[in-house]
Amino acid sequence: MRTYSIKELSKCFHLSASTLRYYEEIGLLKNVQRTPNNQRIYTDEHIGRLGSIACFKNTGLPISKMLDFFHYEENIPEHIDDIISLMSEHEAHIQEEIRKMQTDLLHIQQKVRFYHGIKEAIHSDKEWPCWNDYSRES
Repeated sequence: MRTYSIKELSKCFHLSASTLRYYEEIGLLKNVQRTPNNQRIYTDEHIGRLGSIACFKNTGLPISKMLDFFHYEENIPEHIDDIISLMSEHEAHIQEEIRKMQTDLLHIQQKVRFYHGIKEAIHSDKEWPCWNDYSRES
C-alpha cells in the first residue's frame, strides 16, 4: 500500500496543508494515521476521497452536503435514496450553472465581436458600429 505525506497531497491536489488538516478536523478525511513523529500518513483511499472532494468543490457542493454524502456512503443500502437525491439535486444545480455560463458566454462573445468592430472602424477611419449590430444570434 502506497502512502503519501501531507506535502505530496498538497501538491497533487493544489491544496494547502492547512486545508487538508481542516478536512481531517471536520471529518471529510478520516482514518489519517500518524508516524511516531506525528506526521500524517495518507493512503490511496484518501487520494480517492480527495478526488471526489475536489469534484464536489469545483462544482459548488457545500461542505455540509459533502459531509452528508460521505456519511451516506458509510451505509449505502440504508442511504441509497439519500445519495441519489443529493446527487440528483447537485446535478440539476450544475446543469443550471452551465446554462447560466452559456448565456454569459454568448454575451462575452457579442462584446468581443463588437469591440473588434470598433477596432476595425478606428483603423479604417469609419463610423463606429452600434451594439445592436452585434446581436447574440449573428
